[in-house]
Amino acid sequence: MPRARSGPSTRQRRKKILKMAEGYRGAKSKLYKTAREAVDRALKSAYRDRRRRKRDFRSLWIIRINAAARLHDLSYSQFILGLKRSDISLNRKILADIAVKDQQGFKKLAEKAKQGLKKAS
Repeated sequence: MPRARSGPSTRQRRKKILKMAEGYRGAKSKLYKTAREAVDRALKSAYRDRRRRKRDFRSLWIIRINAAARLHDLSYSQFILGLKRSDISLNRKILADIAVKDQQGFKKLAEKAKQGLKKAS
C-alpha cells in the first residue's frame, strides 16, 4: 500500500496563511514560517483589541459627558446620579452624542439632573 502524503491539505493550509499575510512587509508576506508568526500575532492583537475598543469608547464617552457637565457646574458622577434620580435612562453613548451635537438639549438634561439631586437631598 502506498504511503499517504498530505500534500494538497498542507499546501492549502500554507496558502491560507500566506493569503492572510498579504500586504505585510518583506519576508512576512513571502515566507511561510515568518508569515505564520506575523499572522498569529496579528490575530491575537485583533482579538484583544476588539475587547479594548469597547473600553476605549466608553472612556471617551465619559470624558465628553464630564466636560459638558462641568460647563453646567456638575461633575460627571453628580450628573449621572441626578439623571438616575430623575428617572432619565440614557446610555453614555447617547449622552456623549447629545453633549457634542446638541448643547441646548444637554443643558436641559443638566437642569433635570440638578433637580433630581435637589429632590433627593
